[in-house]
Amino acid sequence: MSQATTRGFVPDSLDPSKLDELIPQYERLLERDLPDANALGQWLLDYSELASVVRGYSARRHIDKACHTEDEAIEKAFLHWVETVVPAISPYGDKLSRKYLEAPGRAALEAGDQRYRMIGRSWQADVEIYRDANIPLFTELSKHTVTYDKLNGAMLIDYQGESYTLQQLARFQEETDRSVRQETWTMSVNRRLEDRDKIDEVFNAMIALRGKIAGNADLPDFRAYTWKAMERFDYTPQDCLDFDDAIEQVCVPRVQKLDEQRREALGVDALRPWDGSVDLKGRDPLRPFDAEDPAALIDGSRATFAKVSPLLAEQFAKLKDGRNLDLKSRKGKRAGGFQSSLTDVREPFIFMNAAGVQRDVDTMLHEGGHAFHYQWAAAVEPLVFLHHAPLEFCEVASMGMELLACDHYGVFYDGPDGEAKAARAKRKQLEGIVRFFPWMATIDAFQHWIYTHPGHTTEERTGKWREIFGRYGSDAVDWSGHEGAFDARWHAQLHLFHHPFYYVEYGIAQLGALQLWQNYQQDAKQALRQYQEALTLGGTRTLPELFEAAGLRFDFTRSTLEPLIAAVMEELAKLPE
Repeated sequence: MSQATTRGFVPDSLDPSKLDELIPQYERLLERDLPDANALGQWLLDYSELASVVRGYSARRHIDKACHTEDEAIEKAFLHWVETVVPAISPYGDKLSRKYLEAPGRAALEAGDQRYRMIGRSWQADVEIYRDANIPLFTELSKHTVTYDKLNGAMLIDYQGESYTLQQLARFQEETDRSVRQETWTMSVNRRLEDRDKIDEVFNAMIALRGKIAGNADLPDFRAYTWKAMERFDYTPQDCLDFDDAIEQVCVPRVQKLDEQRREALGVDALRPWDGSVDLKGRDPLRPFDAEDPAALIDGSRATFAKVSPLLAEQFAKLKDGRNLDLKSRKGKRAGGFQSSLTDVREPFIFMNAAGVQRDVDTMLHEGGHAFHYQWAAAVEPLVFLHHAPLEFCEVASMGMELLACDHYGVFYDGPDGEAKAARAKRKQLEGIVRFFPWMATIDAFQHWIYTHPGHTTEERTGKWREIFGRYGSDAVDWSGHEGAFDARWHAQLHLFHHPFYYVEYGIAQLGALQLWQNYQQDAKQALRQYQEALTLGGTRTLPELFEAAGLRFDFTRSTLEPLIAAVMEELAKLPE
């Protein structure tokens, strides 16, 4: 599958973990004369080759750590990378960015090609916030994420004679026996609460470090730092808060209505936290594949992609279990799912915690969208710096793929009731989108408060969580008796720990994905063509331009949100229950 070409600058024998081999490669780039645009263009290609090797090695260390949180040798290699290598090479990254920005040939290079202007804009933002003093602080942050992942990876529950990860135990939330749902939900949240104080301590340390990082960069708070670090050139913090307001007005009432319908269908006086996933008609849970057989998930996903486009199935078939995929939930594995880029070989890697539930199918489709995005962009763009689009559009690639494929869930369900099960899966997907927006707004608003209120106490943060959750949450769900679980619910949202402020992107992208879905319903061939062409652009265009290339509006105001959510509700009304 590898698309990597023979190296022309970096020695084939280079071991990125060894500074005595790695540093000289940076020095060679720094020492080179760049008299004109041609020289600068070749220099960028050579720098890209080095960056590809280094980023690919870094990705493998992070993947290994996510897959095996309890492996001491893997942790040692990861910590060597983040404690020794990254601090040593970070100043070189800053120096090389400045070398490009100050190069005589830059103006001519950028005048002739927008690709280079995108690099210049990105690196200008980087050098403005770079500080040597922040290097050890980022190292400390990386170590805290290790602690958080290890705490989560060690969370196991013994139930009915078997040991389950929390991801595996979540299957029981779909069981029709309410007592089983209540028992397993309570066991899960109580297990999380055992580490509540430890997780709060980790998060408090992270907040303090992030505040210092912002201060060192001469910025008022970490939110301001993040806007520069994440290169959010096209919208402001206030735009996000306005988006949250729109979600409160448009989505929260609809979720309340859905919950009231659920309560009536279940025939209960009040919905409890363990009533949110069970089938309303008491049918057996959707089990699209055997949790012990990841190959069934792979085969079914390939067949689903083929229903959308043979090209997608062809791309997906290139991914190999063990090399590009680690899918099954197990003890010692980090929670969540992600797609990572093995830049040295130009291949994607998909990580997830499959437990045999319908959401696993959606996760695979989601991460598959990311994989296609990287495969297509990396196949045509020689510079690794331009392989990735802004995150807001990267998530269009993945969330859009979920929606393009949601009419084809039937490949996972055989038998006479297969069509009905596929319809149930689609209903689950579409209803999940409506429910997602208030949760996104909850996490987003919470982060805005956290990082604009430095020095707050754990108790103050908990109080604010209650207030924000009350604003976007559903009044129909009764948490009485489980107030501790309510207060610590955000602990399971790993974005807060790993990637602060990386959550509103999902909301922005979901609006793009819904537009893509509508376009697909009107003209499937054109929508797919625009989708692929936009993904191929990688990071060579601005965020609004990428949306436009895909046939979408870059807008997350109420004027866009309202009709899209109305369309989802209309589609739900057409589906059999």
